[in-house]
Amino acid sequence: MDTELKNLGEMADADAIGTAGSADCGDMLRMWIKFRDEDGRQVIDKATFQSFGCQTAIAVASMATELIRGKTPDEALAMSGSDLSAPLGPLPPMKIHCAQLVEGALKNALSGHPDPTASASAAPSLFSTMQAPSAVKIKWT
Repeated sequence: MDTELKNLGEMADADAIGTAGSADCGDMLRMWIKFRDEDGRQVIDKATFQSFGCQTAIAVASMATELIRGKTPDEALAMSGSDLSAPLGPLPPMKIHCAQLVEGALKNALSGHPDPTASASAAPSLFSTMQAPSAVKIKWT
C-alpha cells in the first residue's frame, strides 16, 4: 500500500465530523467524512483530517482515510486502531496511543451517523479549537 501522506485538510461539504484528543495534552485529531450511495447502501466516499500531534498520528490518520474509503459506517466502526495502522507496520509501544487517537476521531464522527445537521462550516477548525482558552489552571510554586 502507498504510504504517501494523503487527505490532509478540512472538507467543506462533510456529512460527519469527529474529534479526539485534548488541547491540554497537545494531541488532537479531527476527521471529516463524506458519504455516497452505492448499490442502495451508504458508503464512505472520502475522508480528510487535521492533526496536532506527532508524525505517527499523522501517518495513521492518512492511512485510515484511505482504508475506510468504500466501507459502510458499520464496517469502519468495526476497525480498531491496530487495523487502521497495520499497513504501516508495528507501532512502538509508546506510539500505540496515536492509532487510538485516530480510532477515536473516526468513531466520534460515525457515532451519530447520519447527522443531517453536521456542517463543516459550523465546526471550528482544529487550529481554532487549540487556540481557545483552556479551563486548566496552572499553579506555580
